[in-house]
Amino acid sequence: MHHSLSSLEAKMELFSILTSSSFEFQMLILAGMLISLGSLYVLGYLNLNMNPGKKLPPGSSFIFDFIGFTTAMQKGKSAEWIASHFRKYGPVFRSRVMASQVAILTGQLGNKFLLTANDSIVSDNFKSIETIFGRRSLSQVEGSRHKLLKGALMNMLKPEKLQKFIGEMESIVKRVLLQELEGKDMVNLVTVSRRVIFAITCTMLLGLPEGGMDENILHLEDLKATSRGLMAIPFNIPATAFGKACKARAKISKVLYNLVKKRKTETEDEKMGSHKHDMITSFLNVRDEEGKSLMDEEIVDNLMTLLLASNDSTSSLLSLFLQRLGDDNNVYNKVFEEQMEIAKLREGSMDGKLIWNKTQSMKYSWRVAQEIMRLTPPSTGGTRISTKDIKFGGYDIPKGWRLLWVTSPTHMDPDIFQEPEKFDPSRFESSSKSIAKFTYLPFGAGQRICPGIEFARIEVLLVIHHLVTNYRWTPMIHDEPVATDPTTPFPAMGLPVKLLQMVDPESPERGAGSGAGTRAP
Repeated sequence: MHHSLSSLEAKMELFSILTSSSFEFQMLILAGMLISLGSLYVLGYLNLNMNPGKKLPPGSSFIFDFIGFTTAMQKGKSAEWIASHFRKYGPVFRSRVMASQVAILTGQLGNKFLLTANDSIVSDNFKSIETIFGRRSLSQVEGSRHKLLKGALMNMLKPEKLQKFIGEMESIVKRVLLQELEGKDMVNLVTVSRRVIFAITCTMLLGLPEGGMDENILHLEDLKATSRGLMAIPFNIPATAFGKACKARAKISKVLYNLVKKRKTETEDEKMGSHKHDMITSFLNVRDEEGKSLMDEEIVDNLMTLLLASNDSTSSLLSLFLQRLGDDNNVYNKVFEEQMEIAKLREGSMDGKLIWNKTQSMKYSWRVAQEIMRLTPPSTGGTRISTKDIKFGGYDIPKGWRLLWVTSPTHMDPDIFQEPEKFDPSRFESSSKSIAKFTYLPFGAGQRICPGIEFARIEVLLVIHHLVTNYRWTPMIHDEPVATDPTTPFPAMGLPVKLLQMVDPESPERGAGSGAGTRAP
């Protein structure tokens, strides 16, 4: 029954797409889909029948299963889609995503198998992701090249490096929040989250003095348009999401190439280049085992990946954190109390800026963030590809099949997290039972773990600190649903709130609020 309903919903989604376009465009899409459906049916049939004697994973390999998955992702219900297939087929099953046969491996063993695999399973992405990130992106390469590029990222994002820049990061947060919130009584907090994270990313990672907000540098809207092509059908037609994404990517790439060229010129002058501490400089300083520097294309592809990944995932976490504070008085009061204690400690410093050890004291706030990422991970999972025939879980997985690891099955497993549906930040207390490896995966694991964990943590905590200690807000839509935009979860309506500015302890004359205070439970 569930499968039939999913198929019906998928067909209705397809129909709505067709009927919302012009007649000529409808005919173009319809012709393309008919050809694609026929091709996929034949390819699926041949693929499954070219493996005689093999025990393939159970599941569906036809187009409506893919449409069902895509629809579920857009509605923020990919976990439910995975769970329904798990109940029907078991922990290992197959599907068809884009034009590929995919084996989906769930559970701790499946995660570990894919995230620590040898050369029989290598990095791979769908054509749309490869095009948007770039073929020389960290997400695409293996072996020594992956180690080299990740080392460059870690050099910039490691905690001891971030300690030197936390004051500048805080200044950016205060400036953008003031710009976005001053004098307003209603705001969209998803928009605010995206803009403040974009400003931090552009300034700290690209070295842009105005946070990338200048019209002649980078546009947040171009970044959002590029991101929307990550899981789009890879038809580079102007009216499609993928076509728009490719156009926006080209605009961003042009800016990035110019920045790389400019930074090269600056670093040739040791006096000018010596003070630069950003991701471009880190990449320019890298040398491989032969002493060669990175190609410009390689630098740009990895800057593009960094921009997209860091903005989407961190903005998502921040938005969901703010939503939780608006809907949950108990959590709000605890976060507020912790952040006000930090504010009092800050008063003793000369410039009033948070220093590193203060952010380390925001333990409850970060546990809230960890629990949000358990319930609503910033990423559904990731893909790999088999380079030869392999076996897992009693099934044969043929060479060339894609493999997908997913976060939700272990995040919602009652044997791993007691009462998994309950929001409980205490799960992440240091005194709690340690969480088994490869079961909590908001940032991935193994060699492919996200190198920007600490950078994201500091960004989120700085924004939360300055929002909670200076503003109060009431959600205009309680229990607002979560939807995927475009591949990461956000409050579906943009999180509109009524805003009240409290008296700023640093400037008592500012603000219309009645002062600090916790909300009643």
